[in-house]
Amino acid sequence: MAFPTLLHKRQPTRAAEDSREVFGLLLEHGPLAPATARHEARPVLDAWGLNEEQIYDTLLVISELVTNAVTHALPPVILHLQATTHGFGRVQVHVSDGGPQPTPAAWAATRPDDEHGRGAAIVSALANDAGAVDDANGLIDHWADLTTV
Repeated sequence: MAFPTLLHKRQPTRAAEDSREVFGLLLEHGPLAPATARHEARPVLDAWGLNEEQIYDTLLVISELVTNAVTHALPPVILHLQATTHGFGRVQVHVSDGGPQPTPAAWAATRPDDEHGRGAAIVSALANDAGAVDDANGLIDHWADLTTV
């Protein structure tokens, strides 16, 4: 799946070739990345016409995928969103990262054990499908597909 090279910040754009809405954001590789991703994605999802429940679910999936990237993977961390607003309606959340890092981030290791280990279950519960693939640029793309109708 190809994404635009140019990353947009709070500027959703329409991909003219197939009527998809797209958004991309390069995130810092650190503990503030999940909050930044949620903050920047919320107005985009709202502009795409998602209701509050759909926005909440999508933001939760974003938060979990970004948290995993900054905790367990090397930079960069890139958030991509795609929405198909015509037909059946769905949002795809993609978080690309630089692949596994040898040890979890130092800040993550200091967090209590009860704050770890639920991300995959949360994503599975909210998404129709989810997975990870190596992309053509040497990054790992973690994705989740959510229905919006």
